Formats: sequence, structure tokens, C-alpha cells
Amino acid sequence: MMAVPSPRTPLVAMVGGGQLARMTHQAAIALGQTLRVLANTGDEPAAQVSPDVVIGSHTDLEDLRRVAAGAAALTFDHEHVPTELLNKLVAEGVNVAPPPQALMHAQDKLLMRQKLMALDAPVPRWLGIETVEGLGELEAFARQTGGALVVKAARGGYDGRGVTMARDLAHAGQVAAQYLADGVPVLVEERVGLRRELSALVARSPFGQGAAWPVVETVQRDGICVQVIAPAPDLTQDAAADAAQLALRLAGELGVVGVLAVELFETTDGTLLVNELAMRPHNSGHWTMDGSRTSQFEQHLRAVLDYPLGDTDAIVPVTVMANVLGAAQPPSMSVDERLHHLFARMPDAKVHLYGKAEWPGRKVGHVNFLGTGGTGLAELRNRAELAAHWLSHAQWTDGWDPHG
Repeated sequence: MMAVPSPRTPLVAMVGGGQLARMTHQAAIALGQTLRVLANTGDEPAAQVSPDVVIGSHTDLEDLRRVAAGAAALTFDHEHVPTELLNKLVAEGVNVAPPPQALMHAQDKLLMRQKLMALDAPVPRWLGIETVEGLGELEAFARQTGGALVVKAARGGYDGRGVTMARDLAHAGQVAAQYLADGVPVLVEERVGLRRELSALVARSPFGQGAAWPVVETVQRDGICVQVIAPAPDLTQDAAADAAQLALRLAGELGVVGVLAVELFETTDGTLLVNELAMRPHNSGHWTMDGSRTSQFEQHLRAVLDYPLGDTDAIVPVTVMANVLGAAQPPSMSVDERLHHLFARMPDAKVHLYGKAEWPGRKVGHVNFLGTGGTGLAELRNRAELAAHWLSHAQWTDGWDPHG
């Protein structure tokens, strides 16, 4: 079933109807485009706002053909489309961006680790387990790395799902065995001495042009990013340049078209290690909607359409993004009233809500705060955290009374 289509063929179609597609559609409007989206249901974030929606599944070839029909490029707001289906689309002449031979490295963590090592990119020590017999290698790997292990599902994990910090070797074996029983290969990594997590966000066009935003710090809680600081504080110019150059090199070597997020570990001794890759707009780039000359969503469209890429400079010294996560018990106060009180207290807050039902821990929006030369980082981070908590809980954690 298809909603009422746009009167003209769109240049870009996107698989997935989530918030990334919704915000890409917002950017498409400014470029004179209508983004066609493939959504599971009509109430998904992008399906609520795009006039050109295909209702279907990303695992159904006919649905993929319908969303791609006539479009200059087919791109993604998630990486879960089976590679064999994308290869069939390419064989039929569909311009898939990023192409499946690149995207597969964001879909499968074992393929990603193998490729990163082949490209001499720094990664944590790791072990791939694809069969039950491979579990026998865990003990030797634990001795080699010192015992602290992280067990990851090689496919399908996101936002902390599919990632387990093992308590000990026995726990690591149990978790790995469960993934294997579910038919999912396993990636086991050493747990590195971590100072913080960073993200290097870049874009690449088919022409080969690349562009990099400032490297950011991502703050995680329970495996979910809760805050992003752009640029990453106390990161040396050399380290920032190394991270950006690494991300641009990987984009070129892998043949990425569009936005690439390279999630990084900064270890306690200052070493940068690649953690994950994402070949689409990314949570760590939401700050660019207000804090950069070109947002990641506009840039992704420019890249897949092979337009010249936009300026990625930050427009203020620092931007802080905070995710709005659904409360354990959604408040009775309406979102409209929460916005009213937030803007009354913090008129400079830049709010982006996704039109999603509020579930515990679910990303339902984000808020950006732009710091001027006289704004302290600690103050900006505190205001972002206050605002995000208010939007999700209808509570000011500092005791502020909206009616006082």
C-alpha cells in the first residue's frame, strides 16, 4: 500500500521511516526535494511528515523495488537491509548509496573488524566466534587480553542492545552461546582502559570529495548516547586531525557514499581505537543541525546526489546535544505544555522531537544548546541535561518551579 505520492519523482528514496529519515526529509525540503521513505507503518516518524511513503518491509524485495522506482539514489536510515537484496537492486540498475560492498561492513561486526585490520586501522584485540566449537578459544583469548571481555552480537545490535560487558569468563561464554543459539555470530573484544568515547563524522561523494566535521565526545549511559559535546574538549589538534583523517581514509577505502560515523575509543594512554562504523546520519551528528554550517542530513543528501559537499565548520565555539529519552513512567503533562515551560525558561534551546510514542529509554527527541565565547562548557552541559530531563519527565532536577 502506498500513500498519495508526490506529483513528481523524488531524487532520493530512503529505506526506513525512523527519526533519521524524518530529519533527512526536513533537509530535502530546503533542497527542493521530496524524500520517499519505506516505512513499516504509517505512524513512523518519517511517514508522519513525508507525502511519499511506501508501507512495507526492508526485507521484502518487491517493497524495496517500489521505494526505489524512479529515484536517482536509494539510501538508508538503518543498516539492516539484507545484502543479497541490495545486490539484486544494484544488478537491476538501482543506485544504492552507500553501495552494498561498503554497507556490509556496518552490518556485520566481524567483517568490519577483518576489513579494519586489513586497512591497518587501530582496533581493540578481538576474537570472532561463528560456531559452538569456537567457544573453546575464549579461555586463551581471555588470558591474552587480561580477562576483561565485551561480548557483541555480530549483527543487529544498536543502542546498547547486543552488547554485554561480561562479568567473567563463564559469563562471556554463556552470552556468546546464547547469541550462537539464536543464529548470530559473535565478536568478543578486550575491554580497553577507556578515557572516553569519540566520534569522527565525515561524508564522501561518488566523485570522491570528502568533508569532516569537528571530532566530538559522546557520553554514554547504559549503552545509549545521552550527550554529545562538539568539539570534543581537551582533544589535541594532532589527535583531532588524526581521527578525522582516519575517518576520511576509511570512507575512501570502503567506497562509502554519504555520511560515515567512525565511533572511537580514546584509551587512558591517549590511543584512538575504532569501535564501530555507521554509514548513515548518526546520533553523534545531531548537533550539526544547529551548530554547523551544513547539517549531516543535508550533507548526506548532497553526497548521495553527488552534489558538491557543504561547509562543515562549527558556527559557535561549542555545541552540546542531549538526547531526550522516554521516562520509565511517561508524564501526564502533554508534550506541548512541556515545550511551553522549556521555552519560557530556556528560549535558546533548539528542540527536535521525532513524533514517537514515549517508551522507557526510547529516543524521542534531542535538544541542542549553542555556546558563545563567554559560555562555560559545564554550564552548557548542565542546561542541556536539565532540558532533556524536563522534556522526558516533566521534572526540573534542580527544583525550578515553572509556576513560581
